[in-house]
Amino acid sequence: MKQKCHLPFEQYVDISGHMDTNTAITALGALAQEHRLAAFRLLARTGEDGLAAGELARQIGIPHNTMSSHLATLSNAGLISATRDGRSMIYRIVPAAMRGLLGFLTDDCCQGRPELCGLPPASGENCC
Repeated sequence: MKQKCHLPFEQYVDISGHMDTNTAITALGALAQEHRLAAFRLLARTGEDGLAAGELARQIGIPHNTMSSHLATLSNAGLISATRDGRSMIYRIVPAAMRGLLGFLTDDCCQGRPELCGLPPASGENCC
């Protein structure tokens, strides 16, 4: 079953259905830090349920204020979104952004034929 995206796919891809280079660089930069990558991977595992910022900080083992800074970076890169639930902010990955980034990274695999490398075609479908 396809998950509902929190933000429009068009925000992360160009008219051809591919993520642009600057957006990919921003996303990769946001993931290029140990605790941000750990938070993103943890959120990817939780799926639509997401996690509160405090629980993310606890599970990763860093202070809450540090976690907030990391979450802001991931959010600014468009990789995660947040919704308020009472006094907590619940964070979730943005599946469209993840699909766009994965597609960007695999577009040129095997001379533009990612299926030869055992990867699905970078069409932005059937992932996440």
